[in-house]
Parts: sequence; structure tokens; C-alpha cells
Amino acid sequence: MSTALLQTTYFGPIQWYQKLYRYDQTLIEQYDSYQKQTYRNRCVIATANGLQTLTVPVEHSVNSQELSANSPKVKDLRISDHNQWRRIHWNTLQSAYSESPFFDYYADDIRPFFEKRYEFLIDFNEAIRQTVCDLLDIHPNVSYTSDFSLQPSAIDDYREVINAKHPQADADFQPRRYWQVFEDRHGFQANLSILDLLFNMGNEAVFYL
Repeated sequence: MSTALLQTTYFGPIQWYQKLYRYDQTLIEQYDSYQKQTYRNRCVIATANGLQTLTVPVEHSVNSQELSANSPKVKDLRISDHNQWRRIHWNTLQSAYSESPFFDYYADDIRPFFEKRYEFLIDFNEAIRQTVCDLLDIHPNVSYTSDFSLQPSAIDDYREVINAKHPQADADFQPRRYWQVFEDRHGFQANLSILDLLFNMGNEAVFYL
């Protein structure tokens, strides 16, 4: 039985959802230390002005970029209400995708994530994952880690492969073109948030995975 090990994600990239779809079971890491600028609390979308990153602010006490051994575990990260980010994220998604073929179709499923308040990032991301999987019509076998391992055995470890800043080679993921709203301005943008695939491809998104 094939098993993939992934980080938690906020409306994660297409590559992340491909692993959920293709593997027999998936483990999501929750005992890793928080790091800045990862898919744990950010996603990347295509807008009229190019790529834009949406980041969920979290409460933590890390002051340096090189995180110490005492850094908070991802499972303990609390979401901050800083700067009305929920309103900003939803307005940005509306602006970017209102002209996409399926935005109106999925809006009622996605909007609640920008209205309801979640305390912990891991719970917020899991609720998103469940909804997105339902919209994709995929039914992965997902569980969460019970401890942290640097080199898990008999598991395909994608925790650093699917990386926002420094992605590593992944022979099983070959981005293919699909229609995007602003492709005529900026060209095709690969491996964006799963929202880009859903809003542009609708119920055909699962065939891309």
C-alpha cells in the first residue's frame, strides 16, 4: 500500500492534491516546527497583475528566520485576526476569479472559510481539505502523524518536495496546461492553489490530477 507524507496546507497547490488522489493513504505532518513562507499558511493564485500570495497570519513568538528547537509545532499554531485577512483574501479571490467559468458555482462552498473563525491552523486547513476533496469528488484515506520523524520508512516523503520557496524534483508531477483567466496576459502559471484549478476547470479538475 502506497503512503505519502505531506505538510498541512492552506488551499494547497495542485501537486499536493495530486498526492491525495494518487496514493492509497496519506499522512499529514502536524509535529513539525513552524517555518515562515510555506504552504502551511499560504497559497498562490493568479490575478490580473500576476501571481499573488495569500497568507494566513499566525500567532507565534519566533523572531528569527532561523528557527530554534523551541519553535511552535504546527499543531499548536493559532490563527491571528490581524489586518482583517479573511475579508482581504475573499475580496482578492473574487477579483481574480469572478470571470472564471466556475467561480459562482463553488463560491458558496468556499466563502464560509472567510466568515467562520477557527482557532488552530491545523483545524482550519483540515476543514478546507475535506471541502475541496468533496468538490473534486476524491475520497482519500487521510490521517495525521503521531510524532515527528526525519526519515520515515516505507513512506514517500513530500514535506520538503512540495515547497513554496524551493520546490524539489518530483518525477510524478508534470504540470499540464489548462485554461486560466489571465493566461493571455501572463502565460500559463503552473501548480497554483487548487482553487485556480477548481474555478477554471470545475468538475473536470479531477481528471487533471
